[in-house]
Amino acid sequence: MAKDTLSVTDNRTGKSYELPIADGCIRAMDLRQIKTGTQDFGLMTYDPALLNTSICRSTITYIDGDKGVLMYRGYPIEQLAEKSTYLEVAYLLLNGELPGQKQYDEFANSVTTHTFVHENIKSFIEGFRYDAHPMGMLVATVAALSTFYPEAKLVGDRATRRAQMIRLIAKMPTIAAFSYRHSLGMPYVYPVNDLSFAGNFLAMVKRIAEVRYTPNKTLERALDTLFILHADHEQNCSTSAMRQVGSSRVDPYSAVAAATAALYGPLHGGANEAVLRMLKEIGSKDRIPEFIKKVKTGEGKLMGFGHRVYKSYDPRAKRVKQLADEVFEVTGKNPLLDIALELERIALSDDYFVSRKLYPNVDFYSGLIYQAMGFPVDMFPVLFAIPRTAGWLAQWEEMILDEEQKIARPRQIYMGSSKRDYVAMSERK
Repeated sequence: MAKDTLSVTDNRTGKSYELPIADGCIRAMDLRQIKTGTQDFGLMTYDPALLNTSICRSTITYIDGDKGVLMYRGYPIEQLAEKSTYLEVAYLLLNGELPGQKQYDEFANSVTTHTFVHENIKSFIEGFRYDAHPMGMLVATVAALSTFYPEAKLVGDRATRRAQMIRLIAKMPTIAAFSYRHSLGMPYVYPVNDLSFAGNFLAMVKRIAEVRYTPNKTLERALDTLFILHADHEQNCSTSAMRQVGSSRVDPYSAVAAATAALYGPLHGGANEAVLRMLKEIGSKDRIPEFIKKVKTGEGKLMGFGHRVYKSYDPRAKRVKQLADEVFEVTGKNPLLDIALELERIALSDDYFVSRKLYPNVDFYSGLIYQAMGFPVDMFPVLFAIPRTAGWLAQWEEMILDEEQKIARPRQIYMGSSKRDYVAMSERK
């Protein structure tokens, strides 16, 4: 009978070892027993970018990249995107189950009543240059929140921990909107508590002289759906940053600031901006074959296609493509849409891309939607950070409660100089 073990023979010594297998993994620490002698530290794994290393056990998000499956707490993303709201999904991520009506009302009310920020936060944002990037302002301001709530460092206390989680989900849209308005030189708009989560954000961003701003229902629902699709995505770069920084038991504001900083990078939160730049570079449908040829020869890059995890069509991208049609009925069609559609058609009928499992991901159409809604490209990663806060916090709390987790401390393979003695400057060659 087969055993759930891995037999390893160290050819350096001739010794054999039997390592237990659980959940398709062996524990890296089990390799430490494989040594060539008493002075040997023990065997380690070398895994740049953690491409094949599990850092945690999680019950939050499930992805099957080969089959194009994404689920939050067991619920398919397609169903949540169609039937749920962002706040309901946030509750699901944080608590593990969908809420009943009373639970939802209490949760939504808690978030709504914490959307306002201290007036000093306004002064803090006003200290940035007029041309400061909204994402840079968001990172710094979220970190600054930790000074307003010193009790947040008590991460082991559930009530205190949960209070900060509610505050972060509630205040991220407000800080994001203030940062956006600052970049335009426009006065800040305070939250409106009788609007939805997405509607309130649109009001804080868009309101100019109206006595009351009423968001377009189609655009409001589209933004809420995009928030759902971006709420969590397993152990990506920013989520790993949230867990790594949080493992020091720092307050959640500092950890979210670190995660937001990771999202700031062009390879993460800036991907949909790169898609827009690519489509503008192509310029017209008749230039697509020329562009495809450059991609195949390595002279160009097909942005918005392919994913580290998905080896089939990103399930989020299907819904985003539908949203694009709904939004463009209100805003008018983005002139880049025809190029995007034709590029997708050609790429998906070309064996070069299909054989490499390069399919559209969530970034391919989301930038077009944000642009049609009037958001500049600098705001794209900010719009990503707002909903991802719920996922970050769910992952962070799971890490805090996991008794196996300790402060993160990866190993390295030292490739530098061996021991050498200090030489006085006058004697150096």
